[in-house]
Amino acid sequence: MKKTLHYNLIFRPEPEGGFTVQVPALPGCITYGKSLEEAREMAADAIKLYLESVEEHEEEIISDENSFISSLDVAYA
Repeated sequence: MKKTLHYNLIFRPEPEGGFTVQVPALPGCITYGKSLEEAREMAADAIKLYLESVEEHEEEIISDENSFISSLDVAYA
């Protein structure tokens, strides 16, 4: 039976164009896409491959179902 897992993604625009995507819950799970849409698709593929490796090594599958990302602007001198 398929499960739906939730992952937070961090998109970082690159100077040469495109976006690097990090998946904080999965150490080392980083990918790139030329557009936001492609970056999101690449992230989904990277997560699936990461999870396949986790299963092969009989490790615990971690997700972000109980965490969230927020941002904060801080005034600084």
